[in-house]
Amino acid sequence: MPEPLRLQGISASAGYAEGPLFNLDPVVARYGRKATAADERLALETAIKAATGRLATLIEATKGDAADILEFQLAMLDDDALTGPAFAAIAAGQPADVAWRQALGAEIVGYETSDQDYFRARAADMRDIRDQVLRALTEDSDPAAPAGAIFYGEDIAPTRFLETDWSSGGGIALKAGSAASHVAMLARSRGVPMVVGLGAVGLGASPAHLAGVALLDAEHGGIILAPSRAEVEGFRRLSSSFAARRDRAKTFLARPAVTKAGTAVRVQVNIADPSDVDNIDVSTCDGVGLMRTEFLFGKTLPDEETQYRAYRKVLEWAEGRPVTIRTVDAGGDKPVPGFTVAETNPFLGLRGIRLSLAKPEVFRLQIRALLRAAVHGNLKVMFPMVAVRDEYEHAAALFAEEQAALSARGVAQKMPPLGIMVEVPSVAIAPEAFTEVAFFSIGSNDLTQYVMAAARDNALVAHLNSIRHPAVLRLIASVAAFGRVQRIPVSLCGDAGGDPAAIPALIEAGLRDLSVVPAQLAMAKAAIADVSI
Repeated sequence: MPEPLRLQGISASAGYAEGPLFNLDPVVARYGRKATAADERLALETAIKAATGRLATLIEATKGDAADILEFQLAMLDDDALTGPAFAAIAAGQPADVAWRQALGAEIVGYETSDQDYFRARAADMRDIRDQVLRALTEDSDPAAPAGAIFYGEDIAPTRFLETDWSSGGGIALKAGSAASHVAMLARSRGVPMVVGLGAVGLGASPAHLAGVALLDAEHGGIILAPSRAEVEGFRRLSSSFAARRDRAKTFLARPAVTKAGTAVRVQVNIADPSDVDNIDVSTCDGVGLMRTEFLFGKTLPDEETQYRAYRKVLEWAEGRPVTIRTVDAGGDKPVPGFTVAETNPFLGLRGIRLSLAKPEVFRLQIRALLRAAVHGNLKVMFPMVAVRDEYEHAAALFAEEQAALSARGVAQKMPPLGIMVEVPSVAIAPEAFTEVAFFSIGSNDLTQYVMAAARDNALVAHLNSIRHPAVLRLIASVAAFGRVQRIPVSLCGDAGGDPAAIPALIEAGLRDLSVVPAQLAMAKAAIADVSI
């Protein structure tokens, strides 16, 4: 029996898993070379078609963010800029598998070495695309993982995650990966334990380490290979404690959130697609603190009626509770074909409200849809990526113009309260420039990233990207204090709002309104109940 091997990484989705390791790293299958270049081209075309069909089938079975991920892959497979180099290599005499591997390899390296969060996070999608087509070329298939397995490897493909039945347990332990990746987002929404940034196993590993049972502690970000009996017992105590806390948290779900001292805290939900509310009991939350609208901006720009129906659905579901809809936050890590622009540094470029103001013909459609939907509930609208007062004033003026135009045509409409995201440090440092806004919503993900100059998807600087750093908390506290003095409501809608470890610091900073993903609602309320303030 080998000595236990302990690896430390970064928690991407809290939880515990005990089970056999399942190797994610692909095994290269043998490809049978064809007689002519025309046959090679046909083989690749057929494989791409098979991969496209597989993605289309998966898309039909998913929705929201998961569908968006798959649609990106589908769009890439339809892009001649991606497939063209492979076909050119085949024409020059390369076999289909080599041509495809080389063409995708060059793209993947570009994504992996990018200085932009978005492109690094998309590297897993590109590897997924490569491997799906290669499997179709070789008529190979993914080996089946045993129930409750811990998937271990460099990274995990989004399609592999979505095709896995997690009802029997299991988890994910990655040598690389990112806590901000799409799979990490999916893992959090489904409660699948996940750790990233574990690094290579190292010289101390043996086949026996990888063949036995592993213990994944995704609450603290570690994994133990070939554990001793004492370590198994200790792990099970931690796992039982976590399960007890999770079960205890469910008892808080139907109650209003209050601290031990009786201080009320509003807890709302973040949603990415109108269908998200179908699985949420409206009585368990105080409304929607963030409704993203990027889901509408997929392969084609949405028309006014499509947007209106999506917004109306959520407003009617909320039964009078506030629904805060963010105008399209495209750019940065969310490119939209036909809308966003190519930039060398998109996170500091034309994104969020900057892009909307630069493309008023698109923005006005969204404004009209929001104004019309407002008559169906308690709508609030917020603008993302605001840095200066002029941006807010310009956006508010467009709302006033479109309201007047709708009114003149006799169309039912209502002006909602207009607020801004606090995610650019300039706003957090000098909020006094925005006394006319209806509310502030702190975007903790981007605010922390910009303040600490540390990308949240980069394991090498993950220790810097913490909302609990005094510099970040001081800014949050100053915005909360400013809001109290000026009577401007302040909320927080980033990932930190659903992190039980961060909630006490956020409440101490003066926040009394948090918005979390639905899967974190119960744990957030339970964490609030443990705060003494």
